[in-house]
Amino acid sequence: MPELPEVETVRRGLQPVMEGARIVKAEVRRKDLRFPFQRDFVARLTGQTVSGLGRRAKYLLADLASGDVLLMHLGMSGSFRVVKDDNELAPGKFHHPRARDGAHDHVVFHMSSGASVVFNDPRRFGYMKIIARKAIDEEPLLSGLGPEPLGNEFDAALLARACANKKTSLKAALLDQRVVAGLGNIYVCEALYRAHLSPRRRAATLATKKGEPANHATRLVAAIHAVLNQAIKAGGSSLRDHRQTSGELGYFQHSFQVYDREGEKCQTAGCDGVVRRFTQNGRSTFWCPKCQK
Repeated sequence: MPELPEVETVRRGLQPVMEGARIVKAEVRRKDLRFPFQRDFVARLTGQTVSGLGRRAKYLLADLASGDVLLMHLGMSGSFRVVKDDNELAPGKFHHPRARDGAHDHVVFHMSSGASVVFNDPRRFGYMKIIARKAIDEEPLLSGLGPEPLGNEFDAALLARACANKKTSLKAALLDQRVVAGLGNIYVCEALYRAHLSPRRRAATLATKKGEPANHATRLVAAIHAVLNQAIKAGGSSLRDHRQTSGELGYFQHSFQVYDREGEKCQTAGCDGVVRRFTQNGRSTFWCPKCQK
């Protein structure tokens, strides 16, 4: 499933053709994706100007002039592509040909910018929903989310407070969207490795007995910031389905230091350990047992 860097990459790709443009026509080519489309879905979008295109955790949020917000989630295999003059925007260096099976093009937004924005989702785990902006704080899909890891408020003190009384592992805590929003398995593994913290460590150890952030909480927040910013700059990670809006692959997977590197030598200077994999809460965890404590 796409994580924060992949969703942010998609947002940046859509922004030039959607933000400030009007939805001339909205096409819905099936009655549902993961959830059924609202009955008035097309009517509430047609003719509306997109005043802003944002992101919250793994969600895209398109603010409409009507006061509504179009919430979009990529699911497991969803992707957007931008088409102008019946041609996809020129791919870049890391482009791999897309599947062109129109049966999976489920939603199309024809924009006044001259571009069409096409949502393709073979597995149909993505979804879209229109929410009134005034009611967005009560929206169940968003209301329980924790802070944005790249937001100004996210620091060692906040993370330590969120984890202070948790009995779970540090990795499980970071994957909890109520603790911090948008992180997934890949970037948690990478951040823990860079901070030299074991994924098995108790989450509560990020706080001292007085409830203050421990030194390793500061290291971890810095590692999270670094990993996410580097991944966004690289266009995200393309392991299975992720594509940028131009069709270009993300290439942060070439910078993985631990994820999917089982059996390889640890990249930490002076460490002679080997990257190992084990199953944790139903997911593969990659780490170096020697330098992650």
